[in-house]
Amino acid sequence: MTETAIERVLAALRFGSDGLVPLIVQDVSTGQIRMIGYANDEAVRRTLETGRVHFWSRSRQRLWMKGETSGNVLELVELRADCDGDALLARVRPHGPTCHTGRLSCFDTPPLAQTENIPVTAAILDELASVIAARASRPQPGSYTTALLSAGVDRIARKIGEETAEVIVAAKNGEPEPLAREAADLLYHLLVLLQGCGVSAEAVWRVLRERRGHSSS
Repeated sequence: MTETAIERVLAALRFGSDGLVPLIVQDVSTGQIRMIGYANDEAVRRTLETGRVHFWSRSRQRLWMKGETSGNVLELVELRADCDGDALLARVRPHGPTCHTGRLSCFDTPPLAQTENIPVTAAILDELASVIAARASRPQPGSYTTALLSAGVDRIARKIGEETAEVIVAAKNGEPEPLAREAADLLYHLLVLLQGCGVSAEAVWRVLRERRGHSSS
């Protein structure tokens, strides 16, 4: 990003009396909120210059890049300001978990209050794909996903064959709950196979989107 463009972004922001703005991080693929931090003008500048999200640490009083020690960087896709220019939304491609606990999101915690059940959507597939990618880059002893990826494509493909057969049996038996479980197993193993072959889930979604755009079905 050019210096002129960066200056234009900074001029549009209203930093607080402490020189900071809240910076919310959202996974561009799933819509999941990954974390919230604070940024000063230098953090915003470094984010735009490097394409990786930077923050200002209030506790350590220094600039820091998310993932500078863990490798779990946040690759910037889009930076937006709210209507008043005093808060930022960074839409990112996360490289691994974001929370220091190892969870994908700092908000992967039990709800403090809940007025109704939130419907689960297909975004869970992108979350699962992120977990699988994290296991590929940082293998964990005892992890079934890590073991599958280590076993190789042939082993994963055999599992897909087994799970496909179980899906068919559950469907033919007219068993809704077992069918849902077996379908979930099949989708999981398919995502592992994609990871093992170096194909992102997003590549598959993109093909589906293109086909949907050329079809009235």
